Amino acid sequence: MFRHQGKSRTLKHNLRIATILSFVAGIVNVTGFLSFKQLTTNVTGHFALFINDVADFEFWKGTIYFLYIFSFLTGSFVSSFLIEQYKENKKLNVYLLPTLIESLILISIGVLSNFVEMSFSDLLVCLLLFAMGLQNSFVTKISNAVVRTTHLTGLFTDLGIDISQLFFPKYYSVRHKLKANIKLRIYIILFFFAGGLFGGFLYSKLDLKLNTLIFGAVILLISLIYDDLRYRLIKTRRKYQQRKKIPANTHTKNA
Repeated sequence: MFRHQGKSRTLKHNLRIATILSFVAGIVNVTGFLSFKQLTTNVTGHFALFINDVADFEFWKGTIYFLYIFSFLTGSFVSSFLIEQYKENKKLNVYLLPTLIESLILISIGVLSNFVEMSFSDLLVCLLLFAMGLQNSFVTKISNAVVRTTHLTGLFTDLGIDISQLFFPKYYSVRHKLKANIKLRIYIILFFFAGGLFGGFLYSKLDLKLNTLIFGAVILLISLIYDDLRYRLIKTRRKYQQRKKIPANTHTKNA
């Protein structure tokens, strides 16, 4: 699900990566809000608050919202830069580095919260927004802009448009594609919601606080390991099948 790109990418690949990443985004969103009372998976609200402070001539107060926005942008830039930098390396899964960086950020915040008093909340919000910028960028690139997992506004808009088009005969020729898009968007919304519930349960009911972020990182790492092992297994199986065909062909020619 992390390796397939372009025409080789199917709905099944997009569903797998969408459910995992939207679930993680749901965890980060709830954990960030409960900890810092700030949105940590998108910048729409921060942009509105930034404009409000600038309009009131409270430039210094608005600076922090600008930093939130800039952190998300920087995460997106870094993710895309790393992917483009290592795109030609066929042996490397180019989506490995952004995912590892995101996991490292989530684990670091969770672990440090057990030993250090988290009094620098603005910095932590910036780090979480950076991590979500990383995620949103690489999932956008890997799915060719079909999957977005860190915010739901655009998803609900696209879902409404796709559902409305099902009622018109002129879209019957692309009905299969519309249903696939609807299915994908519903999965993302449901798993974002499920991630939020799971994160809220761990944060509040089990009192894990920022340690909840570690679970998000673990899910990402397990997904990477599973994807890599599955890729290696399929590759090994194909090589074995090709080797079996060669002697068979040779035997036929000799006969």
